[in-house]
Amino acid sequence: MTTVSTRAPAVRRPAVDEPRPWPLLRHALALAGRSITKTRRNPGVLLDALIMPVIFLLMFVYLFGGAVSGSSREYLQYVFPGVLVLTTILTGQLSTGLSLVLDMKKGVFDRFRSMPIARSAPLLGSVLGDAVRYPLAVAVLFGLAYLLGFRVETSPAAALGAVALAIGFGFALSWLTVLVAVLLRDENMVSTVAFLLPFPLVFGTSMAAPAETMPGWLQAWAEVNPVSHAIDASRGLLLGGPVAEPVLMTLLWGGGALVVLAPLAAWAYRRRM
Repeated sequence: MTTVSTRAPAVRRPAVDEPRPWPLLRHALALAGRSITKTRRNPGVLLDALIMPVIFLLMFVYLFGGAVSGSSREYLQYVFPGVLVLTTILTGQLSTGLSLVLDMKKGVFDRFRSMPIARSAPLLGSVLGDAVRYPLAVAVLFGLAYLLGFRVETSPAAALGAVALAIGFGFALSWLTVLVAVLLRDENMVSTVAFLLPFPLVFGTSMAAPAETMPGWLQAWAEVNPVSHAIDASRGLLLGGPVAEPVLMTLLWGGGALVVLAPLAAWAYRRRM
């Protein structure tokens, strides 16, 4: 007498952490919609992204304008391109890392682990969802600057190029805070790092004053600082002047940061989750 097994053959499910770009992107975009919905239902999370640029622009123009340029109007023309780059960097550093840590502590990412999605999709989706803050912050900054008297001296296309370059550069640098958030997983430490990190990068440039007026050691740092190239590119695109070299260097630095930091943050996330 022969016994026939009635057990159904095992079905092998595809591993969710296999490197398949299109499913990863589809899952990440779906989770980015969740982040956007969360932001829409809690408008208070946008305050940092919207108020901080306004504070910096007003502070620089009315506190230092007379001393540096002799006129607040002239100094506004000089400082605005740098504040534009500062806005995109602060927007990514202050919000994205903290949002990730809070979701991890609340167990949201643990729930994602039980779903048949790519392992890195929650991380990428959260970052892409937070990216909606960049155009909002830039729009508020441009609106205020025009009310104060700033005018683009090139063309609308060049101005859009400056905005796109600044947003892309800020988004690339935001992955540094993402990496810190994944490694530390503490909102206090992440907030401290995200607040302090932009200062040596942004203020060691010609954003607030020409590099020639700085001490020699600070001039040396400004020359190798990647944010200096982003500010020079923004200033050239908005006010005129040479842009080929600073734009190219900004793209190289931003692309290099994205290629290195994003995979490193995803690897650290998969290891710790």
